[in-house]
Amino acid sequence: YLALRKAGEAYGLRLFGSYAVESMRLEKGYRHWKADLVTEFNPYESGLSRFVKMDKPHFIGKAALEKMVADGPRRSFVSMVVDATHATPHGGDAILSGGRVVGSVTSVAWGHRVGKNIAMGFVEPALGATGTALMVDVIGVPTPATVVPECLYDPENLRVRD
Repeated sequence: YLALRKAGEAYGLRLFGSYAVESMRLEKGYRHWKADLVTEFNPYESGLSRFVKMDKPHFIGKAALEKMVADGPRRSFVSMVVDATHATPHGGDAILSGGRVVGSVTSVAWGHRVGKNIAMGFVEPALGATGTALMVDVIGVPTPATVVPECLYDPENLRVRD
């Protein structure tokens, strides 16, 4: 650690916090393994269909994935803005619609560049469209949330390419 810090001084290497990284990844809509990417949901349900090449002649699990696609999604992965001012939402919080649980939060962070509480989670497919009004149970208080596009900061990736 000390050797890396010393070697990085010439390049302006500085310390940063894990909460800053969490904030930035949610603003970009990047998923986290074992939080947003879990084996319970297939790539289509996780919003990662762009990485699946079903035209390949064979890959492990292709038949099972074809069946899942034919059966339709059980959940949809969404990004939301949560209007919480009394507390911060947490992973595992319930997502509600019409007074019933329709999903669960997987990741949450304050988006410093966009000035909003951002949450990601899985919901019933019919509730996954941008603009859908939901509620997130934040420490026992149903709190308004809205499904938003997955990338709230620099959606064209212009800053990443600089």
